[in-house]
Parts: sequence; C-alpha cells; structure tokens
Amino acid sequence: MTQHLWRRYSEWPLVVAALLFVVAYSIQVIGNISDRNAGAIEAVVWVTWALFAVDYLANLTLAPQRGKWFVRNLHELVILALPVLRPLRLLRLVTLLRVLHGAAGNALRGRIVAYVLGSAVLLTYAGALALLDAEKDADGSNITNLGDAIWWALTTITTVGYGDRYPVTTLGRFVAAGLMIGGIAVLGVVTASVASWLVEQVSSETAAEVEAADAPVRAELARLTAQVDRLTALLSSRAVDGAAESRE
Repeated sequence: MTQHLWRRYSEWPLVVAALLFVVAYSIQVIGNISDRNAGAIEAVVWVTWALFAVDYLANLTLAPQRGKWFVRNLHELVILALPVLRPLRLLRLVTLLRVLHGAAGNALRGRIVAYVLGSAVLLTYAGALALLDAEKDADGSNITNLGDAIWWALTTITTVGYGDRYPVTTLGRFVAAGLMIGGIAVLGVVTASVASWLVEQVSSETAAEVEAADAPVRAELARLTAQVDRLTALLSSRAVDGAAESRE
C-alpha cells in the first residue's frame, strides 16, 4: 500500500476517532461522572490516541523518503506527543482540517471559507475546553464552567479581550497564547478574503463601466474606418480609370 492510499482510506476513520475523542474529553471536563464511567471515558480517549499513533507510524513507514517526511512533518509528531498533557490533547482535532481541505473543493474561495469557518469553530471550542480543564479546579480561577470558557474563547479569538475572564494557571496561559496566535491567523485570513472579494468586485464593475463607456467610441471609430475604406476604394478606382483614359 502507498502513503496516498493510506491517507485516502484512513481519513474518515480518523475523523470519526477525533469526534469520539472530543465527545469523550468533553464529558471528562464538563460532566460529573462516576469512577466506573470515568474509566470507560478515559479508555476511549487513549484508544483514539493509539489510532493517531498508528496513523503517524503508517505514514512514516509508507513515505517514499522517510527522513524528508519526518522533518517536514515534525508538527504531527508534536501533535501526537504533546497531548499527554490533558488540555493539549485537543490538538488531535487538527485532523479534522484534512477533511475540510478535501470537502472545500478546488475553488480557492471555497477553501478559504471552509478553512476559516472550520478553524474558527475548532479553535473556539478546543480553546474553551482546554482552558476549562486547566482552570476549573485552580485557586483563584474565574473560569469554572463551559459558558465562562466559551465567552473567554470568543473574546480572545476575536481580539476583543474584555478581561473579565482570564487564566491564572501556567498551562492555562499557554492555552491562551495558542488561541491568541490562532485567532490572529484566522482574522488575517478573513481580512484577506474579504479584501480580495472587494477588489474583485470593484475590478469587475470598473471593467463593465469602462466597456460600456467605450462602446460608443468603438462604434464611431468603426463607422469612420468603414468610410475611410470606402473613400480609399473609390479613389483607387478613379485613379485606375484616369490612367486608362490617358493611355487611350
């Protein structure tokens, strides 16, 4: 099997695994579950981690140039290794962006919209959940429920930053820094996309206006050109007739 085929056949199973993971992890963070159920939920979390580990090893094994693939995909190793820290486990949701890439189609604007919307939703929810996991039991924390966490994530990713909710733990601040950087990237793509659309619309309207304004000029130029052609033909004809008469 080639690496391309592996990625093709493993894409959706990994997405399902990522969704199962986020459900299980959400229950861990938000819900008050019994010890027996907690064990089952933790098992789901680690099984999904194992699936991502298998995917990484399979890609590394099937890569045509393993050394080059390893260097170019160090981020995947980081995503696999760092989530041993509970709040950073949500990095596995990056896998969902693969499907967004495939579902966006070939149109550049379609890809941009899919990436922006998908990334914004994933970043907001993942950031809120990760921060809640890090902050909910900390001394002096002001983020103790999902509502507070989502509100904080929204004000952070949009760079509004009211400051009414903020992390107090070191790990929570690392999560906040990641969300800030991600938010700036998402907003940058939004701004660039909107600017590109506006420029395209203005260019199209300007071209249409110029074409409409030039239409009468082009028509008059065509009429004058036709007249010049007729006069040239008439003069040529008369010159020929005059030359013939002179010879006679």
